[in-house]
Amino acid sequence: MGFLESFGINFVILMIIALVVSSVGFYKYVYFISLGYGFSVAAMGVAMFIMYMDVVGWGTIIMCALFLIYGCRLGGYLLVREIKSASYRNTMKKEIKDGSTMKLVAKLSIWISCALLYALQVSPLLFRLESDMRLLDDPYDAVVGGTDVITIIGAAIMALGIILESAADLQKSKAKKLNPSRFCDTGLYKIVRCPNYLGEVLFWTGVFVSGLNIYGSVWQWIAAAFGYICIVYIMFGGARRLELRQNRNYGDDPEYQEYVKKTPILLPLVPLYSVAKYKWLVG
Repeated sequence: MGFLESFGINFVILMIIALVVSSVGFYKYVYFISLGYGFSVAAMGVAMFIMYMDVVGWGTIIMCALFLIYGCRLGGYLLVREIKSASYRNTMKKEIKDGSTMKLVAKLSIWISCALLYALQVSPLLFRLESDMRLLDDPYDAVVGGTDVITIIGAAIMALGIILESAADLQKSKAKKLNPSRFCDTGLYKIVRCPNYLGEVLFWTGVFVSGLNIYGSVWQWIAAAFGYICIVYIMFGGARRLELRQNRNYGDDPEYQEYVKKTPILLPLVPLYSVAKYKWLVG
């Protein structure tokens, strides 16, 4: 299977959808990677269901729905935080460039790169649906839109990631309401310091796993692996950025120092307690 056959026109359609949705970043630069990210995933989930309506099985329907739930939850959460939290806006002004001095060519490059990445991240489901579509022309295959064990495992991991990320966000919000000046170390934050990022990693791990038995060419393997590796890298970069901010805010607090010494930063049971020194991590 060649390069063009590995992707097809529907991959281009997904990327165009991501370009349209993430273009909100031209209004505010950070939206390329926040609101544009979440709502692009949701829109692509809906698009795949519509494009492959004739072949979706209950497993792939669930995956499309999980993309919609994931994207709307993330995008909605970020939008509400952006509107209601003045402290968050002030923090982000210090940490993330507003793009006001960025040239248009640079913005266009980031816009296109983000849209491509988002399409690559959801590509495992696209490749599965494309595989099912090809079976329509195979008179010897009795099952079209079937749901196999790999699909079920992938969807289950995706659902677990959404639940974990949602619970972590709610727990931190509740903790900050009770004590705005203290770091959060309750609930899931007793297990890892960035459980919301762990949920994100789990979600995309499920997506990648869901296609393990249907990647039909080296190009599809590269596309799916690249999208997955990139988002994991971004999550570790986000964990590093959060760690640096918390070190500035709570570095003199003995309780915080004790907390970071015994609580892994992102992966449970993995004794990685700090990524602050890894300057190559960007998130």
